[in-house]
Amino acid sequence: MDAATWELIRRNLWPMLEATVTTTIPLTVISFSIGLVLALFLALARLSPLWWLSAPARFYISIIRGTPLLVQLFIVFYALPQMDIVIDPFPAAVIAFSLNVGGYAAEVVRAAILSVAKGQWEAAQALGMTYPQTLGLIILPQASRIAVPPLSNTLISLVKDTSLASTILVTELLRTAQLAAAPTFDFFALYGVAALYYWVICLILGFAQTRLETKLSKHVAV
Repeated sequence: MDAATWELIRRNLWPMLEATVTTTIPLTVISFSIGLVLALFLALARLSPLWWLSAPARFYISIIRGTPLLVQLFIVFYALPQMDIVIDPFPAAVIAFSLNVGGYAAEVVRAAILSVAKGQWEAAQALGMTYPQTLGLIILPQASRIAVPPLSNTLISLVKDTSLASTILVTELLRTAQLAAAPTFDFFALYGVAALYYWVICLILGFAQTRLETKLSKHVAV
C-alpha cells in the first residue's frame, strides 16, 4: 500500500472505532439481550403441553429460521411503512435482530432445559418447590452452563450480522468504512480495518465465553 492509503487508514481508525463503540456494540448488546428474553419465553412455550402455547412458538421459530435475516430487516424497515408503521433505522435494526436471535436461541434454550436430568425436576417436586422455583433455582442454572457455548456462537454471529444494518442506513462499522472509502474507492484497505475490528470483538467474546463457562460449571449436577 502507498502512503496515501496508509494516511486514509490513519484518518479513519478513530471514526471506525467510534462507530464500533457507539453503534455496532450497542446494537449487538441490546438486540441479544432482548432476543435472549424472547428465546426463554419461546422455549418455555415450546415445552408447554398446551397446544395454544407450543404451536404459535413452533410457527414463529419456523418463520424466523426459514427466512433470511436481510429479508427480515427489509420487512421491518422498508415494508412496514406501507402499513403506516415507520421506524427509524437503529430501532428497526434492533427489532429485526432481536426477533431473529429469539427464534434461533429459543431452540438452544429448549435443548439445554431438556438436557437437565429429569431427576432434578423430581427432586425439586419432592421438596415441595413450585414450577417457577424449580425452573429458576434448579433447572435454569444448570441449563445455562450447557447453553453458553451455542449462545456464545449466536452472539458472535450477531456481531458480524450487524453489518447488514448498513443496508437500512444504520451508520455502524461497515457503513462508516463504506462512506470513508467511497471518495477514493480504496475499499480493500478500509474493509480490512473493519474486518480487524470485528475480529477483535469476537476474540474478546470468545475469552468471555471461556470465563463464563468456568464460572457456571459449579451449577452442573454431578
